[in-house]
Amino acid sequence: MSEFYIGVMSGTSLDGVDIAFCKIDSNTCELISFGKYPFDAKLKEDILSVIGTQTTLSTIGQIDTRLGYMYADAIESFIARQKIDKKTITAIGLHGQTLWHEPNSDYPFSMQLGNPNIITAQTGVSVVSDFRRKDIALGGQGAPFAPAFHHFLFSKLDENIAVLNIGGMANLTVIGDKLIGYDTGCGNVLMDMWAFECKGEAYDKDGTFAKSGKVNTTLLEKMLDDDYFKKAPPKSTGREYFNQTWLASYMPLFRTIKDEDIAATLLELTAQSIANEVKKTSTNLLIVCGGGVNNGYLMERLRDNLKGLKVTSSDEVGVSGEFMEAMAFAWLAHERVHKKCVKLSSVTGASRDSILGAIYE
Repeated sequence: MSEFYIGVMSGTSLDGVDIAFCKIDSNTCELISFGKYPFDAKLKEDILSVIGTQTTLSTIGQIDTRLGYMYADAIESFIARQKIDKKTITAIGLHGQTLWHEPNSDYPFSMQLGNPNIITAQTGVSVVSDFRRKDIALGGQGAPFAPAFHHFLFSKLDENIAVLNIGGMANLTVIGDKLIGYDTGCGNVLMDMWAFECKGEAYDKDGTFAKSGKVNTTLLEKMLDDDYFKKAPPKSTGREYFNQTWLASYMPLFRTIKDEDIAATLLELTAQSIANEVKKTSTNLLIVCGGGVNNGYLMERLRDNLKGLKVTSSDEVGVSGEFMEAMAFAWLAHERVHKKCVKLSSVTGASRDSILGAIYE
């Protein structure tokens, strides 16, 4: 029997809150309507200021509460605009905002903020959240989770498929006898940082800034030599690694390179680090989703680095690329409500598959 769920996602790019209203059953996830809501500018600034720096418990607690209200307001606005009867919504799947992801330390954890109690109190709808910590408790990376949803959506297709999600980070799913998925490394995050630093823009629209420059091969080779790209999966990453500090470590080289050439090099870093991983698979079709699919020059460089392989967007196979992750968390909420194990252990390295998420009513 079909049920209706809302999925809410804000990724490492901090570019907005994606909301998806989905009709879900055991075989399908249909996107009924969707919306994107701006991220509160001051809240974004405060989140970025605490990532990678020492902060206080008070600051973290306040960000958790502020995010809760921001998500709740966005959801309420979406429900009103779409004229959705709240009584028809089984649950809201909330990822939350990742503040820190540290799965490989002596005491591993992943911290997503955005108080779900505020959302259920304000909307009157049950919320499913806190998806990652159970997987980490079972020895997994707690990420990426998109591969389970990619498998649900695309495993019925005949071709040997890989799915690439390009958000702030990039993750790859290989659909075969054994489900494989991991973060290949940076997606849009470094390009966005550089566009903001040089032009005051949130991102490099369509890659025009990068396209105006030339790749500096010396800088590119040094960046590709980073330990993360050499790591074997399972592996996951985030802003706690690929961030302003990471970029600053290359500043001695930056001083002799034009801004547009650095932009071109950062885009090529994303394209090549992804392509290097795709080439290790036997896929003949790469389906691309996430915000990066809207960067025409990035898609062009990806295709150039993967000659002979069909590269297409998920929209071209009938699934929204921009709202794929929000759909994924609507689906994960459905799986939690029905107490279904999510098959992710082969992706994350957890000791077993498990029921993920906590329900707030």
